[in-house]
Amino acid sequence: MPQSLSVVYLHLIFSTKDRRPCFRDPTLRQSLHRYIGAVSKRIDCPSIQVGGVEDHVHVLARVGRTITQAEWVKELKRVSNQWLKAQGAEHANFAWQGGYAVFSVSQSNLERVRAYVARQEEHHRKLSFQDELRALLRRHGVEWDERHVWD
Repeated sequence: MPQSLSVVYLHLIFSTKDRRPCFRDPTLRQSLHRYIGAVSKRIDCPSIQVGGVEDHVHVLARVGRTITQAEWVKELKRVSNQWLKAQGAEHANFAWQGGYAVFSVSQSNLERVRAYVARQEEHHRKLSFQDELRALLRRHGVEWDERHVWD
């Protein structure tokens, strides 16, 4: 086949360092989500939905065929960290957690995951970030060690 084709959808989740509630301001949070979506598109991973609450972000995107998921995440975190620090002195010490969780999404589940990411504020009225991540890890059959998940 002379042409390389790829359709891979990923659901990425990452948190602020120590799950600090850095995005309580809804205007800042929405701007951050738009910025992350724009950065993802620029690196050939167009986002379908970006959402989250005061301590973490979800990104649903179609990942380009020339970038690894680790490179994608590293660039999103790096550039958004710089952007946040430029938003004011109150963000001077901002940091993302070291790790992340990423899950594959089938074409048939795309709309369900998009809606899930879009409804993060409603979802987290009842559930903490930690409980949400544990549930997603269980649903996807991922084994984890609690000592190494939260930083």
